[in-house]
Amino acid sequence: MNPPNIPLTGSGLGLRRDFAEEVLNNPPPVDFYEVAPENWMRFGGRLGKQFRALTERFPFVCHGLSLSLGGPTPLDEDFLLELKSFLNDHQIALYSEHLSFCGDDGLLYDLMPIPFTCEAVDYVAARIRRVQELLEQRIAIENVSYYAAPGKEMEEIDFLNAVLQEADCGLLIDINNIHVNSVNHGYDAEEFLNAIPGERIVYAHIAGHYVEAPDFLVDTHGATIIDPVWKLLDTAYQKFGVFPTLLERDFNIPPLAELMKEVETIRMIQKRYHG
Repeated sequence: MNPPNIPLTGSGLGLRRDFAEEVLNNPPPVDFYEVAPENWMRFGGRLGKQFRALTERFPFVCHGLSLSLGGPTPLDEDFLLELKSFLNDHQIALYSEHLSFCGDDGLLYDLMPIPFTCEAVDYVAARIRRVQELLEQRIAIENVSYYAAPGKEMEEIDFLNAVLQEADCGLLIDINNIHVNSVNHGYDAEEFLNAIPGERIVYAHIAGHYVEAPDFLVDTHGATIIDPVWKLLDTAYQKFGVFPTLLERDFNIPPLAELMKEVETIRMIQKRYHG
């Protein structure tokens, strides 16, 4: 079964709270916005009203930070029910999360790799199905950057595809993470792309990274996007067609006008494959 038909198009931008007022007063040419629900769902007062005004005017998606799909502790079902109300209240049709874990008895505030094993496929897929059952909608999972592969029994792409199949969920394809992992772990990024089930792509992330060494990249979302990552996005559009693509920037954040230059690059690449 295919992922949900989400009415997203074009290019998007992660919405930080410090950009919210600027977006309301002078909306940039962006097709959709993404927020981490953990950063917004418990706010009332001025911020709550501000977010309501934004979701009434613009399309939004939610990208989670804390669900810990691969974690050892039970899913936080109270959080998921609260999230469901938040998504319904703001008519947000898509929730995505990372194919990783971020804690045990508490949060680590980092994304840790899930072992690439058959047992982990079964475990994570069952948790994703439970999330979808509680939310009463399909979610998308993101391929993540990782720096070690403890207990590895299969390749990253095989693990990803097995989880997608068994969980029957969508894919949030992170283009920068493919590039970072291909350098750090010595695989061909285009071969990875070729093995992805394109029918499951719901939307994409693209971002910058930090070069620690020629063979060691760190996924920071804190730098401008480099040419090989732009080229990989172009290749993905060639293979799968144009899908909605969101610019991520979490550190060293320039003014909104500067970010929009990279959003315009997304638009420019997308236009090559329209019409």
